[in-house]
Amino acid sequence: MTEDQIRRVLEQFKAGVLSTHDALEQLRTLPFEDLGFANVDHHRSLRQGFPEVVFGGGKTVEQVGRIVESMYRHEHNILVTRTTEAHFVHVKQIAPEAEFHEAARAIAIVKDGKIYGKGKVMVVSAGTSDMPVAEEAVVTLKIMGNHVDSLYDVGVAGLHRLLDRRERLAQARVVIVAAGMEGALPSVVGGLVSVPVIAVPTSIGYGASFNGIAALLGMLNSCASNVTVVNIDNGFGAAVVASLINRS
Repeated sequence: MTEDQIRRVLEQFKAGVLSTHDALEQLRTLPFEDLGFANVDHHRSLRQGFPEVVFGGGKTVEQVGRIVESMYRHEHNILVTRTTEAHFVHVKQIAPEAEFHEAARAIAIVKDGKIYGKGKVMVVSAGTSDMPVAEEAVVTLKIMGNHVDSLYDVGVAGLHRLLDRRERLAQARVVIVAAGMEGALPSVVGGLVSVPVIAVPTSIGYGASFNGIAALLGMLNSCASNVTVVNIDNGFGAAVVASLINRS
């Protein structure tokens, strides 16, 4: 439940439009709702500015459906990450406007299309293989109310591809960079811009990349002082931090 929704309930109660019983019914699920297998945090939006996000990995179709159904009664956006088409088919029966973003493995239900970010967030991927992680960031950024630009397949092996887009990079208020292999791209981008760069190591690469650990360590050792790092393949986490920066 958002701050605006709570304020509206209180104002309607004060004006006599809502009875005590009706006001209590609308506020009953605050701050959370116990579904038996999950406690849905309806208070998250009030505390953090965005509702709880559902991590679909490891959850059954029915569990994701019950959580979405609980959240759907409220007037806010819903995001389900690391999900499947089977999850989406079930969610679609609850929320007809739900959209499945296959590349990002995410389900999005948009009820609030307002832009909350003050500027644009740029999402950059080193290679085409890094795009699923980059797309998870893009979907998250959009549902959190940001203007988003994306730039894919501009890794350091062909640096001219990135340098040719320096003007677009310069327009961003925050930049997210997803890269696997040796994870060098965030340092290069960091040296080109004067804004925060959030590096996302991906699990893309050959054996010695150790499923993204090599990229993670490379990014943690970046010589660009405006680069910070999230966990391997965590496009969602990078997007949340970028959104918070873009709102401030």
